[in-house]
Amino acid sequence: MPKNYLLIYSEQLATDIELLCQKIKAPSNTVFQIRKSSSSVYANIREANYGQSRADMLSKFEIALKECSETEGWLQLLFNTNAIDEDTYKKYRNLCGRIRRMLISSCKTLKEKI
Repeated sequence: MPKNYLLIYSEQLATDIELLCQKIKAPSNTVFQIRKSSSSVYANIREANYGQSRADMLSKFEIALKECSETEGWLQLLFNTNAIDEDTYKKYRNLCGRIRRMLISSCKTLKEKI
């Protein structure tokens, strides 16, 4: 069975962000929001794997795409406020970018098949 890299990367993102949030000093709302958005990326991708239809799968991927963008925004805010350093910011921004590109490609493919 081929590896599902989208699922692997999204699980990595959610796990890493959770661990990051346990270490950083940032406003509680920011920490809550980035935890929520990063875990939503993972949850929606996981749920999409058992979609009731291609349209359902597409819907979950599109939600994950929005949540991925939101996660990138919270990362930017954490970096701008010096809650995380540049290396940490770039590491997670790049992971979000990888997931985002995979989601865009998956959405495009699904739209062609619906």
